[in-house]
Amino acid sequence: MRLTGEEFELLKLTRRYVARDLRYFKLGGALLGMSGRDRAKFLRKLGKAAGEISPRELGMLLDRGWRERGTAAWLIAVAGRTEFRERLGELLLASAGPFAGQDYCVALASFGTSADADLLVAYLDRYLPRLDLYYDQTAALGALLLLDARLRTDHAARFLVPGGLWQQWIDGPSSKERGDPEDPDDYREFIGMLCAFVDESAQNCRTR
Repeated sequence: MRLTGEEFELLKLTRRYVARDLRYFKLGGALLGMSGRDRAKFLRKLGKAAGEISPRELGMLLDRGWRERGTAAWLIAVAGRTEFRERLGELLLASAGPFAGQDYCVALASFGTSADADLLVAYLDRYLPRLDLYYDQTAALGALLLLDARLRTDHAARFLVPGGLWQQWIDGPSSKERGDPEDPDDYREFIGMLCAFVDESAQNCRTR
């Protein structure tokens, strides 16, 4: 079966930016398990790729599956392409697929503005009341706490009051099944480490 021009372009994009060296598999928490040398090499290549890929190509990846979307979110974060803020917020809120939500949260946290905090708040307002769902509540709260610390705001405070939405969700069946820690600062620290990797990679990014 012959591919259309757009399908062929997407195949090349996926091979170059997503599948090469299993990039999609090594992003996120997997970075913490790399040796310092391997991680530095990986982040240099990620920064170079973030500078080479065009906004149009990023948009094409965001229209695909979780591997493409998650990788695109990291490339967007490294390149500081804030024009994708609303798109990432829409994808996060929709939660239409697995695995990429944490990547959207990292990107929004790396942008570092009140507009990004608003998108995370909207997500938590929708999904913390859903005690039956284990989506990206922990990543979103961690990213929001990180932004609060940087912006000197308190967007997360109302979620964390005793007996509030966070405690209700933590006590709910979906979270207990995963055995996650209850301390929100654990998630803030985790997202902070991933944002530090974004910053390191950005040193090798030269956007076109």
